Order: sequence, then structure tokens, then C-alpha cells
Amino acid sequence: MSKQQQQNPNQNQKQAPKTAISPTRDENFPEWYQQVVRSADMAENSETRGCMVIKPWGYGVWELIQRQLDVYFKDTGHKNAYFPLLIPVSYLEKEAAHVKGFATECAVVTHHRLEAEPQADGSVKMVPAGKLSEPYVIRPTSETIIGAAFARWVQSYRDLPLLINQWANVMRWEMRPRLFLRTAEFLWQEGHTAHETPEEAMTETRLMHGVYEKFLREHLAIPAIPGEKTEAERFPGALNTFTVEAMVQDRKAIQAGTSHFLGQNFSRASGIQFQTRDGKQEFGWTTSWGMSTRMIGTVIMAHADDDGLVLPPRIAPTHVVILPITPKEETRAAVLEAADKLAAELRQISYHGAAIEVEVDRRDLGGGVKNWEWIKKGVPLRVEIGPRDLESGNVAVTRRDQPVKAKEFLPSGEFVARAAELLYAIQQNLLARAQQFRDENTRVIETKEEFYDFFTPKNREKPEIHGGFALAHWNGTREVEEQIKNDLKVTIRCIPFGEGEAGTCPFTGMPSAQRVVWAKSY
Repeated sequence: MSKQQQQNPNQNQKQAPKTAISPTRDENFPEWYQQVVRSADMAENSETRGCMVIKPWGYGVWELIQRQLDVYFKDTGHKNAYFPLLIPVSYLEKEAAHVKGFATECAVVTHHRLEAEPQADGSVKMVPAGKLSEPYVIRPTSETIIGAAFARWVQSYRDLPLLINQWANVMRWEMRPRLFLRTAEFLWQEGHTAHETPEEAMTETRLMHGVYEKFLREHLAIPAIPGEKTEAERFPGALNTFTVEAMVQDRKAIQAGTSHFLGQNFSRASGIQFQTRDGKQEFGWTTSWGMSTRMIGTVIMAHADDDGLVLPPRIAPTHVVILPITPKEETRAAVLEAADKLAAELRQISYHGAAIEVEVDRRDLGGGVKNWEWIKKGVPLRVEIGPRDLESGNVAVTRRDQPVKAKEFLPSGEFVARAAELLYAIQQNLLARAQQFRDENTRVIETKEEFYDFFTPKNREKPEIHGGFALAHWNGTREVEEQIKNDLKVTIRCIPFGEGEAGTCPFTGMPSAQRVVWAKSY
């Protein structure tokens, strides 16, 4: 061994490639997630405890999610409305199971004004005054306030079905906030419907459950497992809760959207009654369903890499960013002109029924700086144009779903002709990659020992990197659910559709109707 090698014995070891995000996913997944959000300029923490400021790039993603999901709602006959932010506490008290489920998360308004109170040091302190005769909660969800409106709107079976959706914000006093995943205030949509029969209400519940699964798969490139929640995991006050469960890159589950069959529980509490076809009085059969800005966090954790965000093209605010390379002032005008011409041509191309969104980054910054900013933002296609490209007629194209240095040189006209095709390919590749990751980290488990080993960390320095989705039998009792939750912090994410083969519960030896999906979750 040479003297130099003795002084530096690790010099021959292969060094890990540099990444834009530090720490990497493998080093510290929770911190990696926070850094991706920041480096992509998606959101930041607010001065208001537990709340976030959604910045333009993050809000652009939400606008596309909202716009595209809203098409599904309207295509299935729903109409948008808006209901009050403040809900009288007495409304929640009418539905005992519901209020119990949300009581610890409610923010309560008790006064209606502030008064200035002079202090000894000459300053002024603003203190609450004008105590309300009845306190209000800032909506954690809107079943009760919407139920009161439905009670006024529904008189006869002819008024049904009533199919309403609301785009709004809600507040749940989150103890451990994390940008997009869990914040005290977040944006969402909540659908609320009333029906003449339980069969119609259940059909609605399953229909919207299917909409969520399709939306995740086709728009967010996330393969989710559809299924039903156990009784212990149901929405408070619901008879059935259906969920779509997604796996992210630390192999945990995220509840990505839920649809609830509420039976007559809320209609009885709110007085939603109608005259039936034979002249009798009947309580309505209701549903509710929702999806939130948590979807943005799910997209980040499902697709982002150690260089930043990776956006599925269907929800990317910008599909193509053009980076003019202008090392010399005398060629700057010609390069910018070519970039603008290319952008105009791309904007004439349709991608999923709308024009391709293009941005020309004209900022007077180094090409490397600009390039890395857009890499971290996750723009699907980056295109470089410089003086040499003007001579050759080519452009340098890089796909965000491929290595950052994997450039392809294409004639400008060919790139324009293939732009939509490339975006489709990126979308499908992200879905296939997420599907493969989920499948590789899903295991059929037969014994208690294998189950506990699957969810036990193998590396104490990385306690969160283990497990995945376990398909194991369950005897249907809450006692087993609680025991596994206490031992491993693992819960039943859903009772999946299509896993109906009977077997034996590995925890009790008792009969089991089918396998269920177990995982750690956010």
C-alpha cells in the first residue's frame, strides 16, 4: 500500500454521487421530505401555529388537482356550494359519535370582538370581549352545518338525490404539524349527498370511492389500494368508510381519500326528512367524501428523489421550461428569440385537452443555477438552447424522471412534434415505477413471528426504514387491532377488495374471512 493510501485508506472507495437534497431519503426520510418542500418552493411554515403558507408553485399544483377533480364531480352530477366556516357547538352535540371523534381537534370561538386594555408601561393589550351566547367551532368537517341546510332543502322524494360538493378550508388542531401532510388548517373538498334509499346512498359512496382511486392512478401516477376501513378506523358517525391507501417511499401508508356511507345517523340528528312516494315521512340516507392538500404531500413522498421534486405532468404548473444559454452578449438576442419561438410552437400543442404550459427562464443567472432550480421544482421537461444549437437546429432535452444529466439532442421541430408524447411517457413511467415499488414492498405473511419481524427496524440508526404493506389474515376483533397498534404502531389500513380467501389469523389461530392490509401510516 502506498504512503498516500495509508494516509487516506478510503480514497479508493466509490464516493456517493452528489445530490441537491441533503439528507437523502435513505439517510433521514422525514428531513428529506421537509427539504424537498423547501427547495421546490412549495410552502413554508406560518407565524400561525401549525399552519402553512402555500407558495405559488405549491398552490399551482393544488389548482390543477382541484380543477381536474372538479371535472369528475360535475360529470357525476354534483354541484358546488359553500357553507359557513363557523359551526354552533350545539350542532355537533346532536351527533354524539361525530363530536367525540373530533372534540380534541376543535378550535373554539367564544368572543366576537377585541378591546384595548391600557398597560402600566403605556402599551396596549388587546383582550377578548363580547362573549358569545353560544360558542362556535371552526369547521373540522361540515356534516352538521350542511345537514342543517339539507333539512331545509329536502321536503319530498322529488328533491332527492341532493348532490353537493364544497371546496373549502378546515381546521383540526394538529399536535405534530408537517407541511401538507398534517397542518392545523388545510384545503380540501368535501362532498355531501342525500338519497331516497340506502341502496342509492351506498351506490354513491362506492362511486366516489372509485373516482378517488382513478384520480390517484391517472392524474397523480399513484397506485392506491381500494378497500374498506375497519370499525375502529371508520369516520366518526359513519356506518361504512371506504378508503384508497397509497404507499410512499419510506414504505408507510397514506390515506389518500375517503368516502363514507352515513346511513341515517346525520339525517336523524339534523332532521333531514322527506315525504316518501307512499306519503310517509322518512329520514334521508346520506354520504360524505373528501380529499385534501395532503395529496400534494403524497405526491412528493411517492415520486420525489434526492435531487428534489418530481411532478407527474398532469399536475405540473409548467410542463416545459426553456433555458436560454447566453454566454456572450452578442448572441443573447438570437438565443432568446429562438427560445420564444420554440415556446410559441409548444403552446399550440395539446396535452390532455389543454395547451402545454411553457416557461422561458430569461433571468440573468448562470445556466447551472437556473437548471438546478427547475430540477428541484420537478418540471417534467427541461430544454436548453444556446448559440451552438442555433447553428445545428437542435435542442437539448432532459426528462425529470430520468437522471439529471441524461440529455437527448433533438431537432427543434421533432421535439415540438414529440412533446406531448414525452409528457405521456413520463406520466406512465412514474406510475409504473410507483407500482413496482409498492409491489416489491408488499408481502403476504402467514405467521405472527414473520409479521413482527417485517415491522421491526433492522438498523437502529434508521428506525423508520422497514416494513411496507403486509397482507395478513385477521380474526375481525378490535382486541387484535389494538394489540398490534400498541406493539408496533401498525394499523389495518383497509380490508381490500378482491382478497376474500378465508384462512387463519396468525395472532389468535381463529378463522379469518380474508387478508387485510397492515402498515405504518402518516
